[in-house]
Amino acid sequence: MDTPQKYAELIQPSWAPPSWLFGPVWTVLYVIIAYTFGTVFYKASTGQIPAIVALPFALNLVFNLAFTPIQFGLNNNALAAVDILLVVGTLIWALVEVWPHLPWVTYANIPYLLWGLFATALQLTITYRN
Repeated sequence: MDTPQKYAELIQPSWAPPSWLFGPVWTVLYVIIAYTFGTVFYKASTGQIPAIVALPFALNLVFNLAFTPIQFGLNNNALAAVDILLVVGTLIWALVEVWPHLPWVTYANIPYLLWGLFATALQLTITYRN
């Protein structure tokens, strides 16, 4: 069974987006993430910003990439809910940490933050309803 089909089978709120919307949204967000997170990792690795600034960005990638396998591979709504909270938490931490060094990275990731907050509300609702 594929991910869109698994998504469609979940008991969802009326405001849940259609499964086809996730691909285009994540494509745009991953371009933003690749450029901005890549910049942070490069500048941290070359000493242009403190290396510790890159930590929440790295953690965010781990949690972000773990979500789909947890939700649709393991079919574990509760663990996916914890994971999405960690995605948003590490993103907020990352944006606060990078602000003094590269404020444009914070601004550029506002769409990711907004989608992450929406996805968190959606996942928590799905977890509750399923």
